[in-house]
Amino acid sequence: MAAEKVFPMTQAGKDKLNQELEYLKSVKRKEVVERIKIARSFGDLSENSEYDSAKEEQAFVEGRITTLENMIRNAKIIAEGDITGDSVALGRSVTFVELPDGDEETYSIVGSAEADPFEGKISNDSPIAKSLLGKKVGDQVSVQTPGGEMSVRIVSIK
Repeated sequence: MAAEKVFPMTQAGKDKLNQELEYLKSVKRKEVVERIKIARSFGDLSENSEYDSAKEEQAFVEGRITTLENMIRNAKIIAEGDITGDSVALGRSVTFVELPDGDEETYSIVGSAEADPFEGKISNDSPIAKSLLGKKVGDQVSVQTPGGEMSVRIVSIK
């Protein structure tokens, strides 16, 4: 049997997943069952788009519940006390500037389960994070991105 994937995350990330799981189980699941019940009352299910839509949503919700349960079960909490040294690591925030004259950007390196680029959280599996992991303040790093290669200089690590 293959080993299950471990999902590194902060405690806040795990708490957020638990909240989503609780919402899906206690609220969303009931809403979808009610939609299916109402759609069934419309009659012939073979040409009932409301029923098909509700069943698709049910499949999505159940799939997401399974995914969340797996991620929570296999979570490895990265505590602040576990982060040592002065290099870029999971659980740290890194500020860098794109060379030659780009703006400063700051991202927190988190596990894939809690990545949210719009909140400044990037996955440790992302091209940028992979390039930065293990590097120190002042290092110039070449980063392969889908849009091409870019060079950055690390300004600070917290």
